Amino acid sequence: MVATIPNKNAAALIHAPMGRDAQIASSILSEADIPSTVAADLPEFIAGLGEDVAFAVITEEALRPYNLRHLSAWIADQPSWSDLPFIILTHRGGGPERNPAAARLSEVLGNVSFVERPFHVTTFVSVARSALRGRRRQYEARLRMEALDEGERRLQTALEAGRLGAWELDLATYDLTTSSICRAIFGRSVEDAFTYRDFLASIHSDDRDRMERAVKATLETGADYAIECRTIWPNGAVHWAEIRAQLYRDRTGRAMKLVGVSSDITDRIRADEHQRHLNVALEERVSARTEELHRAHALVMAEVAQRERAEDQLRQAQKMEAIGQLTGGVAHDFNNLLMAVLGNLELLRKHACDDPKAVRLVEGALQGARRGASLTQRLLAFARRQDLHIGPVDVGTLVRGMADLMKRSVGSSVVIQTSLPDSPVVISADSNQLELALLNLVVNARDAMPDGGTIRIDLRSVNQTTQKGLLAPGEYGVLSVVDEGYGMDKETLEKAVEPFFSTKELGKGTGLGLSMIHGLALQLGGALSLASTPARGTTAELWIPTSNDITSVSAAPQKQAASDLSSPKRILLVDDDFLIAMSSVDLLTDLGHEVVEAHSGDEALEVLKRDNRFDLIITDYSMPGMTGGELVIAARTLIPNIPILIASGYAELPSGIELDVGRLGKPYTQQQLALEMAKVLSAR
Repeated sequence: MVATIPNKNAAALIHAPMGRDAQIASSILSEADIPSTVAADLPEFIAGLGEDVAFAVITEEALRPYNLRHLSAWIADQPSWSDLPFIILTHRGGGPERNPAAARLSEVLGNVSFVERPFHVTTFVSVARSALRGRRRQYEARLRMEALDEGERRLQTALEAGRLGAWELDLATYDLTTSSICRAIFGRSVEDAFTYRDFLASIHSDDRDRMERAVKATLETGADYAIECRTIWPNGAVHWAEIRAQLYRDRTGRAMKLVGVSSDITDRIRADEHQRHLNVALEERVSARTEELHRAHALVMAEVAQRERAEDQLRQAQKMEAIGQLTGGVAHDFNNLLMAVLGNLELLRKHACDDPKAVRLVEGALQGARRGASLTQRLLAFARRQDLHIGPVDVGTLVRGMADLMKRSVGSSVVIQTSLPDSPVVISADSNQLELALLNLVVNARDAMPDGGTIRIDLRSVNQTTQKGLLAPGEYGVLSVVDEGYGMDKETLEKAVEPFFSTKELGKGTGLGLSMIHGLALQLGGALSLASTPARGTTAELWIPTSNDITSVSAAPQKQAASDLSSPKRILLVDDDFLIAMSSVDLLTDLGHEVVEAHSGDEALEVLKRDNRFDLIITDYSMPGMTGGELVIAARTLIPNIPILIASGYAELPSGIELDVGRLGKPYTQQQLALEMAKVLSAR
């Protein structure tokens, strides 16, 4: 029997033998309405694994003393639909990029998420729910696969009962795939080779041209074909076969394959020749037989199409999940590369100030590098590697403050009109991300109007009284951007917020803008609404819940008092990337400071043990062996209260890193470097 519903009672399996980890994890999951069981030891844990386990939670140290051969064998023996999620609780800094042991566990366990201890409840529950959702999708895939298997069994029974031979011809390679019944119809056994060339050679010479014309007509017109022809068996016997086929195309309309059925009609043809006086009765039987073939031809087409749709959906889900995991790491590495580029270009611009052409070239390179930095911010937002700093934001004030930036961004051929209410509209949001979202919408509107036009920006408050899609009842601030451009048809509009989808030509867009805005709106409890008509323009509305904390909306931020950097400082700079270290040293020495360079946490500690006469330490966060966070703790045991500035290619340091240090996001300019140095030194 085929199951009818996914496993609703699937529970988490926990093995955390040290301390109270198991009790804490089980309690947190219970509060989140996720049932769980606890295994006392690893053999009991492995024995408890099964299809009814939603996901497994295990500590990294519980796996170290054991030979994981049995666990690896269980994972390898999972059904094709199953990829059990594992959540590893670790003390050593998260994923494989910083933890070689974690990389080995990833190879053994496969579907792994790492949670660093001590963990936040919200983080653990979020990872657990994500694993549970993934497992439920696997259960649903199992149901679809079981349904398809059942359909294939029924199809095979029908084909065997009707003595119908199934076949498929790949039009790219002309590889021919045939069933055992189909081979028998052409006088071949299962062991015999039967290529497309063999098939054509088996057709009687008087019928071969007619067969090839029928195939050609189907390829040109897409119409089905059905043909009766004589076949020559390897032993020289002449038989008759009926062959039916249908053309399959891919999404672009390109012909991909011919799929069809064949049957041996030798007896029927001979009966026609020898019993023409029974022609009427025979025609009725042939008609019934033909209808039967038609129906069988249709268990084949429907089942093939259903299976292909299910496989496409599964591949798409897996692809999107992989993209989300990869983009954060790509953005981090790209930020490191841009750090070296921007630093060297800034210094080169100073040295080339007397050469207008060189200055122009350097400025062009700087603009390109800054665009790259903007792209990494979109990637980090898409990958959710950028924390939101949510607070009350006066949207009208924010729009007015961006007026000059938006005008410069759209150019002189586009007019920006704003309609802002007199009373403030205050929402709960991250002001930096909201500015980026608005700028993205304005630039998209400009790109939709290459010949110029008007962009209208409106702001209003809306009281949503009923549930509307993703929007719960409540007060919302609605920021809309309206253009007069190309617009989008219904099909394009449905794909507009998909990651990496873009209607712009190659090299003109990343396809991440609307996806980032859509994700931001969802994180803030709101939604992105798009309405568009071809040739009449597009309206984008960003719905964000309003804030009750109106009084704490601050005016323009006050500049922090900078420390006196007029005197040279002695600085220890730590970065494992020699190119970035060299660029950063050049920026600091250009500011007049003395710099000592180290390329790992261990090397930095050796320097501090020999010489503690430093005013400031600037260190990268993600380094092999010892992270920047671990270096901070070790350095302050040698020099208490020394000012430290941590630089990171991520927008924020990983959650759970609570250190009294300054933070500097890569890539940074010389001015940003000097400002952050002033902040940490003035706080001393």
